[in-house]
Amino acid sequence: MGPHPAVAAIRLAVRRVLHDILNDHHASADHHASADRPASGEQSPHERPPSPLVLVACSGGADSMALASALAFEAPKLGIRAGGVTVDHGLQPGSDLRAEEVALRLRELGLDPVESTAVTVGRDGGPEAAARDARYAALDAAAERHAAAAVLLGHTRDDQAETVLLGLARGSGTRSLSGMAAVSGGPGAARRYRRPFLELDRQIARKACMVQSLPVWDDPHNTDPAYTRSRLRHEGLPALEKALGKGVVEALARTAQLSRDDADALDAWARQAEASVRDAVGLLECAKLYALPPAVRRRILRQAAIEAGAPAGSLFARHIEEVDRLITGWRGQGAINLPGKVVAQRQGGRLVIRQG
Repeated sequence: MGPHPAVAAIRLAVRRVLHDILNDHHASADHHASADRPASGEQSPHERPPSPLVLVACSGGADSMALASALAFEAPKLGIRAGGVTVDHGLQPGSDLRAEEVALRLRELGLDPVESTAVTVGRDGGPEAAARDARYAALDAAAERHAAAAVLLGHTRDDQAETVLLGLARGSGTRSLSGMAAVSGGPGAARRYRRPFLELDRQIARKACMVQSLPVWDDPHNTDPAYTRSRLRHEGLPALEKALGKGVVEALARTAQLSRDDADALDAWARQAEASVRDAVGLLECAKLYALPPAVRRRILRQAAIEAGAPAGSLFARHIEEVDRLITGWRGQGAINLPGKVVAQRQGGRLVIRQG
C-alpha cells in the first residue's frame, strides 16, 4: 500500500525539482571539468564533485514542514544531501525558542546541516516587506555558508493567487501579475530558490503533515488583519469565491504563469531593442523610443532608471508613466524626479536619465 495521496503529491513535486537541481549540478561540474582539462586534451585527474546540498527554508508551518518531510524522504534516494534553515524574525515573544523547536524537528527528520538564524527586521517598505527582505538575506547567507546548490521554499498555489491579487492592486503591469517564479535567483546565483508546491493547494500540504503526524505551528501573523496578505487570505479571496464560484485560486495561478510568459517575452524584446534606440554616445533617442510599442518602451525606460541608480523596489508604474510622457506627450515640461535621487529630462530630442 502506497503513501497517502497528499504525501505522494508533495513527494512527487519535490522529486521533480531535485532532478532539475541534479541536472544543473552535473552541467556545472562538466563545465568546470572541461575548463580544468589540459591543453593536450587528456583528462586531468580530479575528484568526483561532492553531491549537491539542498536546503529547505522552514518556518514550522504546514507548508514548509511538508516540504521538509518530502525533501528528507526524496533526497537520499537521489544521492543529494539535505539540510534546513529556520529564520527567527524576533517579532513575537518566544520566537527564539520556537525557532529552536523547528530546528530540532528538522534534525529529527534526518536533515543535516540544520541551523536557526536570528535577523533584525527593519522598517523599509512596511512590516511585511521588511520581514521578507530580512528573511531572504538570511537564507542567502546560509546558502553561501554551506555552498548549497538550492534553497527550497514552501509557497503554494494559494500563495501564488494572493501574490497575483496584490500585484493587481498595485497596478504595476504584467510582471507584477506573474507572481512568484518556480525558479528564482539570489546574489550571484540565478537559480538558487525553488518552489516545488506552486501547483499544489495549501490544504494538500496540511493534510500531508496530519497523516505523517508532523507537528505544525500556525503563525498568528497569518490571521492578523493588520497585515494586507492576511486580510486578503481570510476576507478577499473568500469573497471572490463567493461571488465568482470555486476555482478562483486555480485561475489566478494560471494567470500568473501566462503573465510570466508574456513578461519574459517582452523583457527579451526590450533588451534587443535597447541598443537600437541609443545614439553614438549612448543617449536614448526620443523619436526612436516613440516608435516602439508602449510595453517595450516602458521596459527600456525602467531599466535605464535602475541603471542610473533608482532602486527597483521603489520604482512604480506611475514613475515610468511620467517619464514616458516626456516622449509621448512632450510639451516642454520639466525634469521628472525618480526614487534614488534620479532625474529624467528631455534635452534636444534625447532622454537623459541620471542622478541629479
